[in-house]
Amino acid sequence: MIDRAGLAEFLRRRRESLQPEDVGLPRGQRRRTAGLRREEVAAICHISTDYYSRLERERGPHPSEQMIASLAQGLHLSRDERDHLFGLAGHRPPARGAAGEHINPGLLRIFDRLTDTPAEIVTELGETLRQTPLGVALTGDLTRFTGPARSIGYRWFTDPATRALYHPGDHALHSRVFASGLRKIATLRGPDSWAAHLKQLLLDSNEEFRSVWNEHEVGVNYQDVKRFVHPELGDLELSCQALVDPDQGHLLLVYTAVPGSESYEKLQLLSVIAAPS
Repeated sequence: MIDRAGLAEFLRRRRESLQPEDVGLPRGQRRRTAGLRREEVAAICHISTDYYSRLERERGPHPSEQMIASLAQGLHLSRDERDHLFGLAGHRPPARGAAGEHINPGLLRIFDRLTDTPAEIVTELGETLRQTPLGVALTGDLTRFTGPARSIGYRWFTDPATRALYHPGDHALHSRVFASGLRKIATLRGPDSWAAHLKQLLLDSNEEFRSVWNEHEVGVNYQDVKRFVHPELGDLELSCQALVDPDQGHLLLVYTAVPGSESYEKLQLLSVIAAPS
């Protein structure tokens, strides 16, 4: 059963404990509210202000599991706090582990401050959970995919548009990296895992994947630079640094260019493309 009073109190306390900069929002002037405003919480959780306000007033419909997950992520809850929120809403908390999509709030705080560079948070299978505006401007919205196509390793072998984002001279290396990475995760997670399912889908349907897979390579990694092909800016050579969350297996990928290089200048132009009209 939903605990409406407890849910309302917990949401209110969490909202009041956060500052705009904690969730990547500008503070603005003449701010009198303690913590975040209700409309700010609604915006970062992708719900209406009226709906959120009714939850804090112990009213409204029973929130779905998807809604609670969105609130937990938007309010930067820890996994323990997330599980508590699910319980207050009358739902069973999601299973913990590397397959989870709840992003560690510490990782989110770093991500929220990356306003001037392409960056993304991905799962161990390369499923994009968050992108900065410059990240979207670089590769397009990678969070829109569903099913097996959420994994870039799966898309690499099945979607020509994914390959078009990268320099043709690096395609063979990408194939080896994705096959090697999938082998590692499928072995780690076991035969009943989602990784093993993706592997079997590709083995059954893709000749190139079968050929690369049969080489049985492990530990294949990228060089220092990734070469992208942008539809408007052309070739960009970007370094990719990764920060790993060991609890969830998520990676924060940050793309940078050498100052003064042609790619650095193109990144400045990318910020113009990313700017809202």
